[in-house]
Amino acid sequence: MHMEQRELDFFLGALSPTGFASYYTQLVKDVKTQSPALLKAGPGCGKSTLLHRVADHLKQLGETVELIHCSADPDSLDGVICIARGFSAVDATPPHALEPVYPIVFEDIVSLYRAVDLQKLRSHREELVALFRQHKALTERATRYITAAGSLLQDSMRVALSCTNTEKARAFAGALARRYLPPAEGTGSEDVRLLSALTPHGLCFYRDTIQKLADTVVVLDDEYGAASRTLLYALRGLALERGYDVITCYCSMSPYEKIEHLFVPSLRLCFATSNSFHPISLPGQRAIHCTRFCSAEGLRLRRQRLRFNRKAAQELFRQAVCVLQEAKACHDAIEEYYKDSTDFSFLDKAYQYLIGTI
Repeated sequence: MHMEQRELDFFLGALSPTGFASYYTQLVKDVKTQSPALLKAGPGCGKSTLLHRVADHLKQLGETVELIHCSADPDSLDGVICIARGFSAVDATPPHALEPVYPIVFEDIVSLYRAVDLQKLRSHREELVALFRQHKALTERATRYITAAGSLLQDSMRVALSCTNTEKARAFAGALARRYLPPAEGTGSEDVRLLSALTPHGLCFYRDTIQKLADTVVVLDDEYGAASRTLLYALRGLALERGYDVITCYCSMSPYEKIEHLFVPSLRLCFATSNSFHPISLPGQRAIHCTRFCSAEGLRLRRQRLRFNRKAAQELFRQAVCVLQEAKACHDAIEEYYKDSTDFSFLDKAYQYLIGTI
């Protein structure tokens, strides 16, 4: 496996129509992760830099690592997971704050707050409080746009669902399982991730992760997500029932209800959803057009409503991205104050400590 293939890109949280949707609590409950390190520090104190260094160390050891990106800035890391080593390190501060359930026995806390010159930072208290409040207001505004867009997309999914033969879709899922999911000897477990999120860069979709994790890719071409959702829920249940570990990737616009992608790593198999927001076209993929499960006449009669929903949602997403860019600029200004007050030599000590636990 080439070095670049040792990096699997995911999100564990994103802004959604219901606010920030987080799956970070998995890291303090997953039995596969025996030594989660919870990083505590202010913005700009070096958490992402530290995580990048730890990820590079693991890759040099020949391990595959999951890079958990920050949806507010995909160039920054919020976590690193190495299943083979039973290791994870994660930014445990808001909006994905984590606290230990079994302190020291299970989770470890690595604080970088000690690297900050408190007096120097507090001399800018007034400016920082104003920036934090501005950032919060901008994030809330972006969330309102996302909520409105999510409502329209949910309406389209419900319209499509009313035109979908779900029994036919579930029966087809059974046929797919017979072809791709022979019975296994495991007990079946599930990890939850996100492959896409709305970010200041627009919609960020880690398509390369599909190619790195799967040799067999079955693409469900489904603009509205009704039939694909039915198929993926059925396939997820069948895979777990047959003893496979799976990675379930939800849609950040419906983060607790709508599965968009399903990985079965031991089979190097992926069932992935393609639509106009994140089209998928990969060499050797098998494409399934989900219109085969829908009433063409029913969709035609509702075409104007569906078209309006899609265009309006796209415009709302554009507005949300603009506001997220403002929020990032605000956050960058906050980080500058913290960077100017931080002794970054402390990161070396934290790095040595973390790699010593691997």
